[in-house]
Amino acid sequence: MRFGQLRGQLRFPVRGELVGRFGAPRAEGGTTWKGVFIRAGSGVEVRAVAGGEVVFSDWLRGYGNLIIVDHGSDYLSIYGNNDSLLKEVGDNVGGGDPIASVGTAGIGNESGLYFEIRHRGQPLDPLQWMRLN
Repeated sequence: MRFGQLRGQLRFPVRGELVGRFGAPRAEGGTTWKGVFIRAGSGVEVRAVAGGEVVFSDWLRGYGNLIIVDHGSDYLSIYGNNDSLLKEVGDNVGGGDPIASVGTAGIGNESGLYFEIRHRGQPLDPLQWMRLN
């Protein structure tokens, strides 16, 4: 199934409390959230929301340890603020596969996952893609 058909059916990449919402002003000011921040315990497994290929797996200023999965058709899922990255560039992952562990490095000092979905470079509201049960 193509990623675009999965809208409303994806599972959250980590269980936790939603504290940063798409489009809301960020506490440090100047910008709005282009994704969501999910507060979760350090070391908790982060799972890919759908199958694809890892196209970035490294530290990036402002995001901490960051992993990006390309799902085809110009869709990307982005996972930041991780403690450790479990996959490397070129790895294929399936939906639900562990790809990282939650950390505190990158976005504020809070333990949790920063998560974005992008299509053709434009951020989309991840909550419109998630299954809420």
